[in-house]
Amino acid sequence: MALASSAVKDEALVHAAGCLEEASAEILAANAADLARAEQSGSPPSALDRLRLDERRLAAMAAGLRAVAALADPVGEVTEGWVRPNGLQVRRVRVPLGVIGIVYENRPNVTSDSAALCCKSGNAVLLRGSASAIGSNRAVAAALRAGIEKAGLPADAVLLVEDVSHETVDRFVRLGGVIDCLIPRGGPALVSLVRERATVPYVIDGDGNCHVYLDEHADLEMAERIVVNAKTQRPSVCNAAETLLVHVALAGAALPRLAAALGGVELRGDERTRALVPSAVTASDADYATEFLDLRLAVAVVDSLDEAIEHIARYSTGHSEAIVTSDLAAAQRFVREVDAAAVLVNASTRFVDGSELGLGAEIGISTQKLHARGPMGLRELTTCKLVIEGTGQVRQ
Repeated sequence: MALASSAVKDEALVHAAGCLEEASAEILAANAADLARAEQSGSPPSALDRLRLDERRLAAMAAGLRAVAALADPVGEVTEGWVRPNGLQVRRVRVPLGVIGIVYENRPNVTSDSAALCCKSGNAVLLRGSASAIGSNRAVAAALRAGIEKAGLPADAVLLVEDVSHETVDRFVRLGGVIDCLIPRGGPALVSLVRERATVPYVIDGDGNCHVYLDEHADLEMAERIVVNAKTQRPSVCNAAETLLVHVALAGAALPRLAAALGGVELRGDERTRALVPSAVTASDADYATEFLDLRLAVAVVDSLDEAIEHIARYSTGHSEAIVTSDLAAAQRFVREVDAAAVLVNASTRFVDGSELGLGAEIGISTQKLHARGPMGLRELTTCKLVIEGTGQVRQ
């Protein structure tokens, strides 16, 4: 895979997209069976939403494969170069990581997205999905492997681990010498397991306890659009808003209006929030630290931008944080002082997504700081090596 040309890798992804579409009936049937089992086992609505495939989502998966094929290939890119006084020519060149191991829960689209990005960046991918999605993942992986093989690349560039026992995860994260980089995509239990037991390098795709802060200079109409979108457009994903912070000077006008606009969302607020929105329930400290992934929203009234930044620093998981304001100085302070993978000004947190930011399909959103941070696209699946060319120089 590391030696495959861009043209061949692109051809493989285009074929994979076609095979995915041709196998749509089989994939949707397998997904329906997975959904039925999940419903019988009592899975919550948010988990069912992440598991569910339909014609629209399947079409988006195929489009994602084609979109990645159209992106520039990072392999071989010279990121910088220089010449030493002794004449040595030094270049830093992008190369694939090798074998990427993905451990993920529920989402069959991760199978497709991971294969696309790993293939285009010259990597092989070893996939270990959840038991709840095994039928869907089998069907999707089979289509992808068929497409890759059509282009003359090895089908085993995409491998699905079909043993979905808990013991397999423990073995998977210890595959030193096989997996070069591990990416867990799942809840706190999976992330904790990886941190405690992994013996291979990993990049954490962590929780998204995302905040939206309405500054005292926020436009109410804009604020309403952003908050409603950030919370309700797809509440079961990591870039959905989980906490709303409102400046005290704006709270009286904003909170009753937002409560009406957020019909169907359970608000959990502090005392000042509940005074303005009687339907809100009392928020606990744990609520402000929780990634709900559901139609629940923690709300707090703050006295200043300083207090908002302090609240975010205390409870944030470092994913995505947004401010709504017309005050340039407040926006600049928020951007400078909030520590997160993505900081937004006057925009919904839902934009923190690889495709929305022009990166193509993403393999995850890193909330850590080393190697990758934020949406992980093609470049984040490569590393660099130094290429040094001389004319016989020796060190003195």
